[in-house]
Parts: sequence; C-alpha cells; structure tokens
Amino acid sequence: MKTEILEIAQVGETVLTQKAKLVTEFNSELLKLSEQMMVTMVAAEGLGIAAPQVHQSISMFIMASRPTLRYPNAPTMEPTVVINPTILTHSETMLVDEEGCLSVANKRLPIARYDEINVQYQDLQGRVIKQTLTGFPARVFQHEHDHLLGITVLERSQMPEQNFIEQ
Repeated sequence: MKTEILEIAQVGETVLTQKAKLVTEFNSELLKLSEQMMVTMVAAEGLGIAAPQVHQSISMFIMASRPTLRYPNAPTMEPTVVINPTILTHSETMLVDEEGCLSVANKRLPIARYDEINVQYQDLQGRVIKQTLTGFPARVFQHEHDHLLGITVLERSQMPEQNFIEQ
C-alpha cells in the first residue's frame, strides 16, 4: 500500500502558530504519521518536517540532512524521528546562514542558530535519546523544534519583508 503524501500547512494557518502538544502514546498511529511525514518531506525536497506542518499539532518532527539543490553542502545523515524534543544546552557561538521552509514558499532568510546543541528526545518506541548536534544537523533540529513552539523562519528572522531573499 502506498503511503499518502500530506498537505503542507502554509504561513497564515493557525496550526503553525500553536505550541504542539506532547506525545503520550507511542502506537501504530504515530508510526503511520511518521511514515506519511517522511514521504511528504522527500516529495517536497525538504531536509526536515514537523508535525504541525502537516496539520498535526503534536511534538514530533523528522530531520534528514542530505545534499539537495537548495543545500548542496549539507551532510548526509539518516532520517531521524524526533518526539518530545528538548534543547538541554547550547554553545555560545551562533552562526547565521540562509534557511528555507516548506511552509514559507519561495523565501530564504538569514537565521542565527546555535552551532552546537545538546538535545534529548524520544524515538518511536518512547525510548529517551540524548545527543550532541553540531553545524548543519544542529540547524535543522533548531528549525524543526521552532515549529513545535509555533515559530517559523519569518518570526525567527525578525527582518522586514523587503529584506527577504527570494528563493
């Protein structure tokens, strides 16, 4: 059976401005949603996707760094399902780089992110994972984590509309 590609919420939709609810049940429905999110992310050529972006206000995202047309220098990492994430600590160093977003069509914005983060999250079985992320994977994690807080790159950039860089 073919996995369904989900509709991606766009800026202006309420689901993108809400704080996502914690996941409390690790079941087949969660697994199915993660599979749909993965297929949707790949079809849209994204490097990550958060549940609110597919109209599900729960604390889950997928990060999957790999080189693409938009990010030719991105490192390759296995897709990771991240549930109920927390950023435990972060470096003082922040780096600015351009980011795009599947929910903000045709825009790339300069965004400052911590270069290194220590995170904790759960996997699809509910196991707790602790990890240190640096560079581009840390950027992807922070971008997707923002979606769970109801923040998009538009709010994160705090730049006037005329300063946006067209994609």
